[in-house]
Amino acid sequence: MEGMTSGAADPFRVVFVCTGNICRSPMADVVFRAAADAAGLGDRVASTSAGTGDWHVGERADHRTIDALERRGYDGTHHRARQFTQADFARSDLIVSLDRTHERILRGWARTDGDADKLALLLSFDPDARTLDVPDPYYAGPGMFDEVLGMIESASRALFRQLEPAIRPAT
Repeated sequence: MEGMTSGAADPFRVVFVCTGNICRSPMADVVFRAAADAAGLGDRVASTSAGTGDWHVGERADHRTIDALERRGYDGTHHRARQFTQADFARSDLIVSLDRTHERILRGWARTDGDADKLALLLSFDPDARTLDVPDPYYAGPGMFDEVLGMIESASRALFRQLEPAIRPAT
């Protein structure tokens, strides 16, 4: 993250990536955006999310994702799923994978070392994380969505705290 800076007209751009873009990556995007807004830096950051697959393109987030977010005071209703594309490498400063499978896929899609250098695992930002992979709650019950959201909140806030000094305007 060192050396990452962003001008007022050019926000720092982050994309969160999971499998279908209906559970984990929308959660991470919403939580990260909330952290930026709460710090008064929402205009200094542009975040989005995407999936490695195209199964859910155009769909809303899974209702269990929206419900879990709502239980914690977030709004996930505006999300529409999309697939990660090569253009995301060019338009992103940081590409955050929700698990190592996504990271491997994205590393395979990276055309340059510069593209590959933009890749990071979300849980690598959380010093208290016991794993590097956020589990996929899709085939589990609502409790797992809450558990996954807790992991994502902790790591997304840690990521934002790491980025904040680089994106905060000089005083």
